[in-house]
Amino acid sequence: MVLSFTLSPDRYAICKLPATSPVPTGFLHKPFFAVTRTSDELSIVLSEKAASPEWESEKGWRMLKVNGPLDFNIVGVVASISAPLAEAGIPIFVISTFDTDYLLVKDENLASSIRMLEGEGHEVQSNDF
Repeated sequence: MVLSFTLSPDRYAICKLPATSPVPTGFLHKPFFAVTRTSDELSIVLSEKAASPEWESEKGWRMLKVNGPLDFNIVGVVASISAPLAEAGIPIFVISTFDTDYLLVKDENLASSIRMLEGEGHEVQSNDF
């Protein structure tokens, strides 16, 4: 399976708040964010600039959007992305939406991640979403 990616110019933070925290609203106007609540935590992925310094966060992530939309019947999308990066020892964070998937890699792994993906036949564009 060959995929096409678009690289976001922004740097992202993966943040963790207590599970009972209210969902902050200061970033709701931003072009990309993801919020997930579980019984253990409230996770927020958003641009580094929008992350509160009071939140526990892991910064320095870059985002590659799988150009979609992707049909729900397609099998192995995340596997085709994650397997070659795992073999190269590159940690990833994946967000899935109704239409597509977003792959986050640490900034220091971006160039090697792109090389690995392109080596698998995937195409990476450096444009805004």
